Amino acid sequence: MARPLTLLLVRHGQSEWNAAGLMQGQTAHVPLTPLGHEQAEGAARELAGLAPEAMLSSDLRRAVQTAEHCARATGLPFTTTPALREQGYGALEGRPSRELWDVVDWTDPHWSAEGGESLAQLHGRVADLLAALAAEPPADVVALVTHGDTIRAAQAVAAGLGPADMPAVTPHNGTVTRLELGATP
Repeated sequence: MARPLTLLLVRHGQSEWNAAGLMQGQTAHVPLTPLGHEQAEGAARELAGLAPEAMLSSDLRRAVQTAEHCARATGLPFTTTPALREQGYGALEGRPSRELWDVVDWTDPHWSAEGGESLAQLHGRVADLLAALAAEPPADVVALVTHGDTIRAAQAVAAGLGPADMPAVTPHNGTVTRLELGATP
């Protein structure tokens, strides 16, 4: 039997675009706000108490800045991967989020904005990453510094749910979500 794998999913701290109410998606350059650094520091302290043995991060700036706080608190190096990026919203990135309620089809997991990524594609990307981690775990407890929709996708994958059944609630900025991937025969 393969050993169970514990994943500690850290949502990045508040970014400048979170604060401004703009859709970020995979926009790479958006930094944390001062509050975001405080949130990242708090998540890092919590993470250190949970004793991860390996850490991966999204390669987007807001996640990397959060991972840097986590690395200092845990003493762990981290590797970045695009597999942990937020859902891509393509042409909608940078627009005010409130404008998107009439544009996005939130009920269709296969809908995507021009140049973006559907929830089904996000779910598949995250499922592939979790399968790879389960097949060759870098440690028993792994921290993943990532984004809200990516965490929701990971929760669905871990629960055996498809993209249409992803949790509706996005974890707050600077929080740690624990997931257990069960042992397999």
